[in-house]
Amino acid sequence: MEPSKYIRVSYTLYAVENGEKEEIEVATKENPYVFVSGLGVNLDAFEAKVVPLQTGDKFDFNLTSEEAYGEYQADFVQEVPRSIFEIDGQLNTKFIYEGAVVPLQNAEGQRFNGLIQHIGERNIIVDLNHPLAGKQLTFVGEIVESREATNEEIQQMLKMLTGEGGCGGCGGCSGGDCGEGGCGSCGEGGCGSCGCK
Repeated sequence: MEPSKYIRVSYTLYAVENGEKEEIEVATKENPYVFVSGLGVNLDAFEAKVVPLQTGDKFDFNLTSEEAYGEYQADFVQEVPRSIFEIDGQLNTKFIYEGAVVPLQNAEGQRFNGLIQHIGERNIIVDLNHPLAGKQLTFVGEIVESREATNEEIQQMLKMLTGEGGCGGCGGCSGGDCGEGGCGSCGEGGCGSCGCK
């Protein structure tokens, strides 16, 4: 098994849909995205492209929607009872409004985000697709640092993944929500939407 690597990377992430290219996220050299490889934090295809590179190497690669967040699934848009989001019979409209991304949890305890599409009198329509589902991703950037990870760095990343370590060493956080053990909009142990799962 390959040893885990400690990697700091600067990049610009673009999403491509129907030929249109949109800038999604930027991690600068001054505030790079930081991760330890092999811990299941990133998309497999992202790590496969980045991990073999050395400090100073530049990259420009695409991930298909299948390699990234999959195709957009119409059945992931669900109508749920409004009462799920109410406290004492009232919606907190500061957090629950059309266009809001809200943290959710299923019966098995898995956490994920949902986009509020429509608020009705009795039901709310929530889109559970990843915001980048159905889109090709393009990463353009540079490896700021790549070396074998120390045991301490691996342990720190594992603590962060389990929610013990806070949001310290995240580097390229952009989403700001520290949910699900990591930073940024990805949440699932990584930072930003970047190469995270």
